[in-house]
Amino acid sequence: MLQGEERKEFPVTFLIGIVIVLLLIGGAVMWSHYSVPVASDEDKPLPVNPEEQAYLPQIQLTAPTMSRAANFLNQEVTYIFGTVTNGGNRKVKQIEITLEFHDPFNQVVLRDRQRLFLPTAAPMDPGQSRDFQVPYEHISAEWNNVYPTIKVTGVILN
Repeated sequence: MLQGEERKEFPVTFLIGIVIVLLLIGGAVMWSHYSVPVASDEDKPLPVNPEEQAYLPQIQLTAPTMSRAANFLNQEVTYIFGTVTNGGNRKVKQIEITLEFHDPFNQVVLRDRQRLFLPTAAPMDPGQSRDFQVPYEHISAEWNNVYPTIKVTGVILN
């Protein structure tokens, strides 16, 4: 009699397990479908009010260099180096640059926005310079391998 009870319990337990798995999968699908990704502040362009817009020409980018190296996965990484200088009379909390990589026909194949300082970095004093580095693992094969154009597109004054 014990053997017959085990056979009856097995299909019921198995069906309950299947129902639980289906509910979990359905919940995961619903959650991923209806959840909206929230953009972080670092993903949004820096807001530029008229005062900050007028200050943009005070930020100079100098000493542009570029190098390529293989990472530990043997993938080629392109590094863009430069120096940014605060040529104005105000402290700068954050600088945003836009880099554009072009093809041989001077068409943009990659446009990327980067912030140069960590949120915890000390403000940049007037006359101060800092080096920056921006790594790229994937750039279009159509890129002409020339140093990208870089423009200062945002600044937060302190």
